[in-house]
Amino acid sequence: MSAAALTAPAAAPSGEGRIGLRANLRHIGALVRRNILQIKQDPESMFDVLLMPVVFTLLFVYVFGGAISGKGNQDAYVNYLVPGLMAMMGMNIAMGVGTGINDDFKKGVMDRFRSMPIARSSVLVAKIVVEAGRMLVAITILLGMGFVLGMEIKTSVLELLAAVGLSLLFGASLMWIFILLGLAMKTAQAVQGTAMLVLMPLQFGSSIFAPTSSMPGWLEMFTDYNPLSNLADSARSLMNGGPVAHSVTVTLAWAAAITLVTAPLAVARFRKKT
Repeated sequence: MSAAALTAPAAAPSGEGRIGLRANLRHIGALVRRNILQIKQDPESMFDVLLMPVVFTLLFVYVFGGAISGKGNQDAYVNYLVPGLMAMMGMNIAMGVGTGINDDFKKGVMDRFRSMPIARSSVLVAKIVVEAGRMLVAITILLGMGFVLGMEIKTSVLELLAAVGLSLLFGASLMWIFILLGLAMKTAQAVQGTAMLVLMPLQFGSSIFAPTSSMPGWLEMFTDYNPLSNLADSARSLMNGGPVAHSVTVTLAWAAAITLVTAPLAVARFRKKT
């Protein structure tokens, strides 16, 4: 990708505030194309997206399904699990964004962007757009595995698409957290280690894998406030039927709050670092 493809007329490298919306969108589009070409040149980078939904679905259905739904009733557990795994997919892919940003600094990629008169935010937004596309691929494969294992959509295609859209929106908000971690920490290993400390309690202390009614009172209270529980419950209700207003509202509120707090911090940190 040439510097001319990213250059806005009459803009200085330090003058992000003078870059108009059209130029900013053009920069984002060029950077999205760059990131997609990188994936094309390194198809192994898609292995996590292609294999993670298959492995997780098979593993949890046949390890937990019999214990939760009864032996031989794994089909019922698939309808419970797959909407929850949609929330898990987003968080795991979001973690990779932080390590990728950190690695780009180590490789000197950001030094190239520093010399170009582009909006600093466009680099981060383009990264999120591409990762959201990867997340969509993972969710599509996850749903395909669910249908193969006997999952049924008890509502409608529109509500299924709403569940997918909600998962993508929330996953995109989480990316800002991990981008901030990637910018703040010195190594990709440190980002990954810190992310796992966050991921594990949020994923397993939620309604993703099992109903929360059997959990101790203190843990059940934690799951009530856990955003992954609300996202899993939202997707489950949209796909299987049931009340959706409360869980969807809480999930949207979490996504908005996370983005409003972490996105400006991440962009400011990125501008300072570049």
